[in-house]
Amino acid sequence: MNTKTKNNDNSKAKPYDPTTVENRLYADWLKAGYFKGEIKKDKNPYSIVIPPPNVTDILHLGHALNNTIQDILVRQKRMSGFEAEWVPGADHAGIATQVIVEKQLKKEGTTRRELGRDKFLERTTELAYRNKDQILNQLKKIGCSCDWERTRFTIDESLSRAVLKVFIHLYEKGLIYRGHRIVNWCPSCQTSLSDDEVEHEDKQGSLWYIKYKL
Repeated sequence: MNTKTKNNDNSKAKPYDPTTVENRLYADWLKAGYFKGEIKKDKNPYSIVIPPPNVTDILHLGHALNNTIQDILVRQKRMSGFEAEWVPGADHAGIATQVIVEKQLKKEGTTRRELGRDKFLERTTELAYRNKDQILNQLKKIGCSCDWERTRFTIDESLSRAVLKVFIHLYEKGLIYRGHRIVNWCPSCQTSLSDDEVEHEDKQGSLWYIKYKL
C-alpha cells in the first residue's frame, strides 16, 4: 500500500521574524517580573546603575556593546542565585543639550535670546524627554534586563532634591568650599564649563620675549 503525505501549507516552517519573536518573549519576561530586584535576606545582592547615556542623541553601536556586557553580568548573577538589580536611566546632559537646540535654532534663523527664556527651556526639555524615551526603547529592543519600574532621569525632582541634600551635607562637613581658581568660560553660553566639557586643540603659536631693565 502506498501512502502519500498531504502537503499542508500551515505546517511549513515560516521564516524567523525577530521582531515578532523577541517582542513576545520580552513582554513575557516583563510580565513575569524577571528583571525586578528585591531586598531578600536569604540572597546576596548584586546591582548595577547604568552609566546614563545623555539625551543629545539616540544610542549607537558603542552603547549596544557596553549595555550588552552589563546585561551579561546581571543575567549571570541572577542565574547564580543573586538578587540582581539593574537600574536604567538617562542623563539630561545640561549644556550639551542646550548647544544642540541652539544649533537647531540657528538653522531656523533665530537664537535662544530671540526665542526667550521660557520658550527655550520648553524646547530643550521637549528634546531631552523625546530622546530619553527613544533611548529607553532602544535598550528594550536589544533585550536589556533592566528594572524599568526604577528608571531614573537626571532632571527628575527626586534626584534634584537628593543632589542638593548631598551637596549641603558635604559643605557642612567642609568637603566643599569656595575658592579662587581659573575656570573655563564659554563666551557663547555665558557660563563656566567643567574640564570634561572642554575640547582641547593644539595650535601653532608664538612665544614672546620682553626685555626690560632691572
